[in-house]
Amino acid sequence: MNKHISLVKKWLNDPDSVSQKELRHNADDSLDTARAEAAARWGLTDYAFSAAHAAAAFDPADAAYWVEEYEELSNG
Repeated sequence: MNKHISLVKKWLNDPDSVSQKELRHNADDSLDTARAEAAARWGLTDYAFSAAHAAAAFDPADAAYWVEEYEELSNG
């Protein structure tokens, strides 16, 4: 389960179990996580686009580069 949701659920079940400082940190951290995940998804989309266009231009070296970049990011 998502660690940010887990903390919120813990707080909902027992408001005294989580401090306001922890809740604020959780909110900030969740935004940072969301931004990083969005950047990764955008990177994958961008790499797939680049690979497809390199292949359409019959450029195997460029296509192979973008496929490798895509696979590295998606497996990382």
